[in-house]
Amino acid sequence: MDMEQLRVFLAVAETGGFAAAARRLGVSPPSVTRAIAALELQLGARLLHRTTRVVRLTEVGTRFAADGRRIQAQIEEAEASARGAHLEPQGELALTAPVMFGRLHVAPVLLDFLALHPKVTARVLFVDRVVHLLDEGFDVALRVAPLPDSSFLATRVGAVRPVVVASPDYLARRGEPATPAELPSHDAVGFAQALGDPARWTFATPTDPVPRETAQPRTRLLVNASDVAIEAAIAGNGLVRALSYQVTTPIADGRLQRVLRPFEPPPVPVHLVSPEGRNAAAKVRAFIDFAAPRLRRRVRPTD
Repeated sequence: MDMEQLRVFLAVAETGGFAAAARRLGVSPPSVTRAIAALELQLGARLLHRTTRVVRLTEVGTRFAADGRRIQAQIEEAEASARGAHLEPQGELALTAPVMFGRLHVAPVLLDFLALHPKVTARVLFVDRVVHLLDEGFDVALRVAPLPDSSFLATRVGAVRPVVVASPDYLARRGEPATPAELPSHDAVGFAQALGDPARWTFATPTDPVPRETAQPRTRLLVNASDVAIEAAIAGNGLVRALSYQVTTPIADGRLQRVLRPFEPPPVPVHLVSPEGRNAAAKVRAFIDFAAPRLRRRVRPTD
């Protein structure tokens, strides 16, 4: 397989079109067409479905793109190693984190890191889904969840806790729930990434820290952005369940008040995760070493 053909194919897969891939690569659209045709002929398989309006990957193309990204990353890593990237941080650092956590905590740390390392550039994806690091070509992810067993290197940087909050105005009008059993008589602002049914709220008890008790207030507003849900709660539209780091500031300045504290589930761990482990490039090792202590000062579960 010609590596230039692979580079062209991955550009088409990522941009969703031959013309867009040609613009990214600085070549002509016919050269992209020829490279894809030659690659499909060599492999004996169709990699792309092409119409006059859209280009999308076939099932074979999807698998080949994932394998191709890994091959490309390995080649780039080998080249970077030969140039000394394992000795000095340099090259592109691909980083992902949840949207709100990234905006509040990761972005400031990353900007400070880039200021210290002028040979490093960054590609950042803040998104509220689990990003597959190897398949999608990322060096580091920040995970807010218990981690499954894997060969990835995980560096714990803190913990956050699920909390229920509401505005003082709402609580003055509707009263403060003393137990989860009172929640059905309350309104809530729900959060769901795909705007499906919001997850049921689970709670621990003072004698059992494992979340078992479930209750659900009436969801008057359902949104797919946590910051919008929090702003709606601040405006008095109901209770909202959030992670502690998301509401630290509005709790501190009195715009939100925490309720049901004796029933809160245990803290959720926060990790920086890298698929390269101890053999990671200097840019990855340097970022984790730089970011971990700074994030630990920022990421603490509300007591």
